[in-house]
Amino acid sequence: MERSPALAVNNIMESVFTKIINGEIPAHKIYEDDKVLAFLDIHPLTDGHTLLIPKQEIDYLFDLPDDLYNYMWQIAKKLAGPLKDAMGVKRVGVIVEGFLVPHTHIHLVPIDNDQQLKHGARNHDMTDEQFAKIAERIKHEI
Repeated sequence: MERSPALAVNNIMESVFTKIINGEIPAHKIYEDDKVLAFLDIHPLTDGHTLLIPKQEIDYLFDLPDDLYNYMWQIAKKLAGPLKDAMGVKRVGVIVEGFLVPHTHIHLVPIDNDQQLKHGARNHDMTDEQFAKIAERIKHEI
């Protein structure tokens, strides 16, 4: 059986992010190409909190092949301006920790201060409609 390029060779079970890549779980996508996918975090620190993931399921950022690692940061930079403009914030903060989902991901968080990057700050209960509106605002800027 041929494996999807999003599946890890070493993992037995697909991550939730691979299921999003494969269309098994819905997501509010912001950007997608053949190597990466960016979508809104369902538990955002701030409005527009976006996750950027490689389509190849690799758990740890520093285990990515150099070309994919560099590409992800290029796309993060490409998305930062549109995120900043769409959300009307001072900066886009970055978090890379990767403990909750065993699939490399970069958090791009629209922020006005460093306190907004604290994980305890997650208190957004948003509707699907609210997520969809934010996703459209961001995609319009891209």
